[in-house]
Parts: sequence; structure tokens; C-alpha cells
Amino acid sequence: MEQENRKRGREELGEEKKEFFVKNAAKKQGVNYNDSESSIVSSENHIALGVFDFPWLHEHDEGIISKLSDEYWNFQDSFSSSLDETCTQTEVACLYEIPTFNSSISLSIPDSKFEENVDCIWSFLLNQPLQQGSENEIKKSSGDAEDKIKASEQQNSDNDSQNMEAQQKQESSQNSGNIGKKEPININNEKRIEKTVVPDARVRQLKDQLIRAKVYLSLPATRNNPNFIRELRLRIKEVQRSLGDATKDSDLPKAAYEKLKAMEQSLAKGKQIQDDCAVVVKKLRAMLHSTEEQLRVHKKQALFLTQLTAKTLPKGLHCLPLRLTTEYYTLNSSQQQFPNQEKLEDRRLFHYALFSDNVLAAAVVVNSTITNAKHPGNHVFHIVTDRLNYAAMRMWFLVNPPGRATIQVQNIEEFTWLNASYSPVLKQLASQAMIDYYFRTHRANSDANLKFRNPKYLSILNHLRFYLPEIFPKLNKVLFLDDDIVVKKDLSGLWSIDLKGNVNGAVETCGETFHRFDRYLNFSNPLISKNFEPRACGWAYGMNIFDLDEWRRQNITEVYHTWQKLNHDRQLWKLGTLPPGLITFWKRTYPLDRNWHVLGLGYNPSVNQRDIERAAVVHYNGNMKPWLEIGIPKYRNYWAKYVDYDHQYLRECNINP
Repeated sequence: MEQENRKRGREELGEEKKEFFVKNAAKKQGVNYNDSESSIVSSENHIALGVFDFPWLHEHDEGIISKLSDEYWNFQDSFSSSLDETCTQTEVACLYEIPTFNSSISLSIPDSKFEENVDCIWSFLLNQPLQQGSENEIKKSSGDAEDKIKASEQQNSDNDSQNMEAQQKQESSQNSGNIGKKEPININNEKRIEKTVVPDARVRQLKDQLIRAKVYLSLPATRNNPNFIRELRLRIKEVQRSLGDATKDSDLPKAAYEKLKAMEQSLAKGKQIQDDCAVVVKKLRAMLHSTEEQLRVHKKQALFLTQLTAKTLPKGLHCLPLRLTTEYYTLNSSQQQFPNQEKLEDRRLFHYALFSDNVLAAAVVVNSTITNAKHPGNHVFHIVTDRLNYAAMRMWFLVNPPGRATIQVQNIEEFTWLNASYSPVLKQLASQAMIDYYFRTHRANSDANLKFRNPKYLSILNHLRFYLPEIFPKLNKVLFLDDDIVVKKDLSGLWSIDLKGNVNGAVETCGETFHRFDRYLNFSNPLISKNFEPRACGWAYGMNIFDLDEWRRQNITEVYHTWQKLNHDRQLWKLGTLPPGLITFWKRTYPLDRNWHVLGLGYNPSVNQRDIERAAVVHYNGNMKPWLEIGIPKYRNYWAKYVDYDHQYLRECNINP
């Protein structure tokens, strides 16, 4: 009787232990023990690893989720994003599938696989067998449990039934306690799952579907299935119509979600037809290389068109000076005069030099300066323009006087001292070699870089900055301003800066690699290499305070003439005014605080916003001027706020914001 009780106790304990070990084995495989039978039966229906699957495509009640639990991987869409970036695209040539892990799939991928430079993680996943919670594996786990049970039975065969019952109760309470401890951990893990809705995820999903569909259309396995190809092409057209030019989910039509689901079903068919990762990766690489080549061609075309646009004048800005010129010549001589002309040579005032043939741009410079000046009546603007725009420039400021400030508009033709016999650059601009350089583009000696073929280099207005003492013989200090700047703060403090014997006060651009001397001067020429440092810090034109007394004392204009004569064949530098400026004011430039002058708004969409807010002057240097359609939109308002688009002349010429 005692032996029967002991045997019955061992059998009950064996069943308890067997159930305990089976539970542990099932949990290791990710199986819910309560559903283990259904999980084992349905193990054949598990979702296999497919070619395409994206983490953000997993849907929940709150929308599309981007960040999964800690058990999942949060990969990014490396293919679609790499088309817009210049990073190492060939290293991100494949898309990763992150399956929705159900209760019977467990992947074991070492961390080193993510650190290796492999073509695709798929190859590792496909070569590693899935540790599915199949019936054989459960049996194996059960077999291990039975071995442990037998060892336990042999070890406890000499114990009496009372000790066995006590041990059984103790182990039963421990097992139930362990299970009770694990359940809240799972609940906490679920609570830690962050459900962050990806902005415009539906648009991204549709675009990804189009990429996947195009891949399937070109794969051999799917091309042999005409019904599938016909269906997929129809789905592509539907998705393209729904997507249109939408950039955010709110732009999508109501039927977009239905088209998305229909496309997903078609893509699931394609996944069944073609599940070879290597073929898909090869096709994706081909698509990536083709896209890179197209991008290179488009960049080249965009550069050409940008340079072409920068050379042209919009119709509105062409209309405006014509309209103003007509009005100017209807005035009598007394009406054509500016007030306060006695202030033009007063050294106690703040004098500005502005050389421009763009009426609207010059108006913005003057308007922004006066608006932010503490004492507008102490500011004097000296504007020099060419013969074609002289009447228009005068008419604009006669109709729109700058408050209490003083305006002077001069015609460059009135500077009789500025001629070819005095100025080497004038002689060079009128030479046959320069004419051939600009107007005979088929010549072998023509520069292929369109940047150096801009007509502004032919304008003497661009070189007047080297003749400031001749233009203003009675003044001691002048602030030179380009016409593509906007003044945001009072500039009168610049006149009180001690330049410490230097001629030019300017903001240095050492932080920009392209503003070093070696980017502007030809250091292969011994004249350059012996006199200058290739890595010397450059500085910016656009807002410069010049000490004219020191200029005259050091005879800076003659220094400029000497180097211009040496560069008659353009072997020392290309055209422009910054290279000769760097040479002329070498070791004669005083560095100003960077907040006085912030550059890049005409070419760089990533200028630091904090720098812009702190700046006294922002400069639209580059081709993307704010008055052109190609101007960078987010910077245009700094310029446009000083333009009165309701002005009669602007409305008549269709100049709009």
C-alpha cells in the first residue's frame, strides 16, 4: 500500500514537473502555453520571411506605428531615402523585412551581423533555419523534461510519501509564484511599447509600394505571369493617381486607403511568386545605380538652368525701370532734384556707397537701413548706377523719399576720370580677348564653368569698389553695401570701430572652406605662391567699412592696378572682384564680429537660424536672389518685408510677392 502511494505520488509529481518544463520550453520559443496546441497545429501557416516588409507598415488602432517594442528592430527605409541623399548609397541597397513575430517564430541574429559590411541581412536570415515552435521542437523539449523527471525520480525514490507530498506542495507553490511574477513583467513590457504615429506615413507607404511594384514588374518570375503583371500595372496606375503631388496625408483623396490595401494584396501575390532575395537585391541595385545616373544628369541640367536664370532679368524688373524712366522725363528740372544735398560731404554723418543697376534691390537696401536706424537723419546714401537706369533710379527715390535720410544718385558716365587709360580693368573688359571669352563660346579658350561667364563681370559697376577715394574725395569713412543685402539692425556703430591702421573692415569667412585663398587664386603661379598663403582666411564683400584716409595714405588703388595688369591673361585668378580684393587688401583687413554680416542666403538653405536672427546684415550672395523665382523661399520674407507690393508702379509691372 505504501509502495502504491509512493508510486502515485511520483506520477503526480512527474506530471507537474513535465508540465512545468513544457511551459518553460514553450516560453523560450515565444509560445503561449495556453494556446500551445493551437500554435503547434497552426505552425504550418506562419508568415514566412518575405522580400518586402517595413516596420512602419504595422497598423494598430491608433494608426501606423513607427517604434515597436524592444524585441523588434527599428530599421529605416534606406532605399527611398538614399535617392535624395549623397551618402554611401551602395551600402544601403536592400530593404529589410521585419516580420510580425507571432507566437511560434524566433530569430537569433548575433549583433556582429549588424556591424559587418554585408550586402544584405537577408542572406544571413535565409541561410539560418527558423527556430519555429513546431511539434518536433516541442517534443524535443518534452523529451528533455522527461529525462530530468527520471533523474528526479531516482534521486527521491527513498523518500517517504509524507515528504513527497510536502515537497509537491512546496514546488507547486513556487511554480505558481514564478508564473505570477512573470505576468506583470509582460504587462509592463506592453506598457513600454511606444506608439508614435509617423507623420505623413500614408504617403510614404504609397511611395514605397510603387517602388516594390516596379521591382516585381521587372523580375523574371513575375514577368512570366501575364495576369499578375496586368493586375500590378493597374494597381500602379491607381496608386499614382491617388498619390498625385501629395506630400502629406491630408492631401490624399478619401479612396487612397482602399487603393493602398488593394496594392498590398497584389504585392503579397508577388511575394509568393518571387521570394528570392538575391534577385531582388540585384534589381534594387540596378534601380539605384540608374537613379544615381539620372540624378547626376539632372543636377548638371539644374546647374545650367540656375546659372541661366541668374543672368536673366524678370519681366517685372525690366518693366519697372522703363515705367520710372518715362515718368522721370515728365518732370521739370526743379522736380528732379533731391533735398539736403549739403549733407553729401559732411564727415560727421554716416555715408553709404551702393553701386547697382537694380532699382528694386537698391530700394530694399535703403529702406531696410533707414527702418532700423536709430537716427535716420544722420544717414547719407550715395548710389551710383549706369546710364540706362539713371533716370529710373532717381525717379524711384523722388517718389519714395527715405524719410529724413539723404539720397544722392550718380551716373557712372559722369566719372570722366574713369577711362581705359587710367583703369586696367576697363581696358581689359573692352579687349577683343574678353569679347571672345564671353560671346564666342565655341572657342577652345572659353571657360566651361558658367559661373565665370556671368555678365556682371563685364560691368564696371562691379569694380567701382576699388575707386572709393576717387568717388568720394571729401569723405574719410564709407560703408560699402552690395545690393543683395538686407539690413536688420542699426549700423552706425561701425563708424566707431578702430580698424587699427587697416583699410578694410570685413567679416572673415574662415569657417567656410571655399573662402580660403587657395579657392580663389592660382597658387601654381609663382607670383601668387610667393606672396600669399594658400590657407589664409578670406573675408566677404557685401558689407565693408573702409577708412578712406588710410586708403589714400597706403595708395591702395595703385596696388589694385598693379595686380590687374599682371592678370591680363587671367592666369592669376578668374574674373570677379573678390580675388583681386583678397590680394589688394592682403594684411590690410580688420576682422569684424561675425554678427555684423551673415552670408549664404542666396545659395545655402541651411544657414543657422540663430545666426540670421542675430545678424545686423544678411547677404543673399549666390545665384538664388530673393527677387528671382529660384530664390530660397524661407529666406525671401526678410527681403520682401521691405517691398511695398501695393505700390502703383509695382502693380502696373505685375511684381508680386
